[in-house]
Amino acid sequence: MGIINVLEPVIVRMPSVKRPKKHVPFRKKLYWTLGVLVLYFALTNVTLYGVNVQGDLFGQFRSVLAGAQGSILHLGIGPIVTASIVLQLLDGSDMLPIDTNEPRGQALYQGLQKLLVVIMAVLTAAPMVASGFLQPATGMGLPPNIMAFVVFLQVALGGVLILYLDEIISQWGVGSGVGLFIIAGISQQIIGGLFDWSMTGGAAGIADLSTGLLFRWYQIFSGGYDPGFALTSGDGFWFLMTYGGQILFVLTTILIFAVVVYAESVRVEVPLSHSRVKGARGRYPVKLIYASVLPLIFVRAIQANIQMVGQIVYSQGFQPAWFAVYEQGQATSGLMYYLTPINSPYDWMWFLPIGPDQATWQILLRLGIDFLVLTIGGAIFAVFWVETADMGPDSVAQNIQQSGMQIPGFRQNPAVVEKVMDRYIPQITVMSGILLGVLAVLANVLGTIGNVTGLGLLLTVSITYKIYEEIAEEQMMEMHPMMRKVFGDE
Repeated sequence: MGIINVLEPVIVRMPSVKRPKKHVPFRKKLYWTLGVLVLYFALTNVTLYGVNVQGDLFGQFRSVLAGAQGSILHLGIGPIVTASIVLQLLDGSDMLPIDTNEPRGQALYQGLQKLLVVIMAVLTAAPMVASGFLQPATGMGLPPNIMAFVVFLQVALGGVLILYLDEIISQWGVGSGVGLFIIAGISQQIIGGLFDWSMTGGAAGIADLSTGLLFRWYQIFSGGYDPGFALTSGDGFWFLMTYGGQILFVLTTILIFAVVVYAESVRVEVPLSHSRVKGARGRYPVKLIYASVLPLIFVRAIQANIQMVGQIVYSQGFQPAWFAVYEQGQATSGLMYYLTPINSPYDWMWFLPIGPDQATWQILLRLGIDFLVLTIGGAIFAVFWVETADMGPDSVAQNIQQSGMQIPGFRQNPAVVEKVMDRYIPQITVMSGILLGVLAVLANVLGTIGNVTGLGLLLTVSITYKIYEEIAEEQMMEMHPMMRKVFGDE
């Protein structure tokens, strides 16, 4: 707490978006949300001034980290996610004794998070420029060192700017900005994966076409492309299922959508009754996806930082064979290869014409490591998230007690309610982390439309479902103003 006291003058003066003094009408929230979304898309098309981009260190993780390569939002939500991980670890290990139930504690916590985002943006942007992945262009009329600082400043400011876009959505819009930006980027990829009609190649085969699914089918069945074998043969089957017709990708996308929507509706409902108002009853829902998909974002963010550090270290001359061998920005062997996530069938289907070149045991080892990282990491971060977000049994028991509710048949005592909640919340939290990890790996292994990665698809479905629920809640409060007091919106 001593460090917090020392930093308090800086923390409490961190710029912030002004909170609305009264209820914001739903229509106005939509305007703010759409306005920020348009601004986000505009900023992803604003290229960095005086930069030669030598490679995208976050290329495999763009579906999760949002942003756009070479734009002012090059870092995406990476600094926000990394800062959240640091705060979670500090809070979970009781190294951050800040009482968020008090106004001063809330201000300190929010200010500390913003300060950490600024620090993470600086710590991420600096090595990108120093290692040459964001190389200052020559002939700009400025000394190289000054030009490098200009590039660094743009990237770091973009990482901070997206924080305040997120805060505008949280205070004045619908949902969260982080979720909205992820949906925006992934939806763009899915739409492109379906309807993109542009063709960048053709002589080398349909695998080299940057085209949408519908155009692929048109080319195949109109005779515009001859794969060199009958579509009814074994090779033709895999061709239609994967890199040619992508039928498997369509089926996987539909399956993940259906499973996540179903899982969002599965819940254990603990009955509640009011201790003083006779006949007043309710239920506390413990959803199957209790911890949401955020823990998996944390896992992928850690992997993204590991991969970034690995590429930077390799580019600076640390190149032993056991560490990594990179070809065209991708690790092809060594430790960094095994720590690279599986993002599509092309990363492991060695029996395909465009499959990987590694030995079968190497591919399976990489697949197994990715499975363990997502499932075990998802479960661990789910437990951390539930505890730090005040969703654990003790916090839920206190909230129920303060609302005047109790569990029928049990004494009105927080310790008693906590024991009841302890039967469900910890187990469901771990189950949700493992389930989402399995779904993410399954989608990555089988492929998705637009190659958005399994986690990207999970995020899109889950966040969209939550935004739908929030919109329904907002509409209900607009129709019944008294409900705003029930939800604490006034």
